[in-house]
Amino acid sequence: MKKNIVLFVLFILPIVAYLFFASGVNSFTKLPVLTKKIPDLNKEWKTLNGEQITLKNKITVLGFGGFDILKNRGNLYNLNSKIYDRYSEFKDLQFVVVSPIGTENDVKEIIKALKTTVDVSKWQFVFGQPESIKTYFGQLKLKKDQLNADFGTPNIYLVDKVLDLRGRKVKNQKEYKEGYNTFHPSELSNEMLDDFKIMLYEYRAALKKNKNATRKI
Repeated sequence: MKKNIVLFVLFILPIVAYLFFASGVNSFTKLPVLTKKIPDLNKEWKTLNGEQITLKNKITVLGFGGFDILKNRGNLYNLNSKIYDRYSEFKDLQFVVVSPIGTENDVKEIIKALKTTVDVSKWQFVFGQPESIKTYFGQLKLKKDQLNADFGTPNIYLVDKVLDLRGRKVKNQKEYKEGYNTFHPSELSNEMLDDFKIMLYEYRAALKKNKNATRKI
């Protein structure tokens, strides 16, 4: 009996502990709110079909394409393969990319390419005047991230259903990670995917609490 206990302590317990911590401490906490109640999208911004898009009551992956969106289309393909392709079936999820007016044809090329691999119905591209995009981005109240000279950024942001901007606490630091760089597939596969799962878990838990757990997010 004592031999079995010793074997358990020496071999089994360390493995269990490793699996626990490897699953990520972040998975057992709520994703921090960086900015409460960011503004909804500008009502003048429209999609290629002339439709208005809202962030309300949606889990939103928010991006800013800029004038160089076609040049940097690989960033969107990374996001598509690492995140969108896995979770596009969720009802209340959308991927919104804000780009300057004048990039509509570039976006059409990107959508055409995306269509070859996935259903693009959850991708939403909206277009606005550059200065209005810059003003809106400023209202996110980010401490580090900025738009580049083309009014875009490789970073994307997580926005919950009540328009709170979410991010993660940087380990051993007093700051927060504001966005996730789409240029780096590993960052999407690790940090963003981990945080994205937390947001989905939060809503699953809320639905379960409200006895509506069978509803799709």
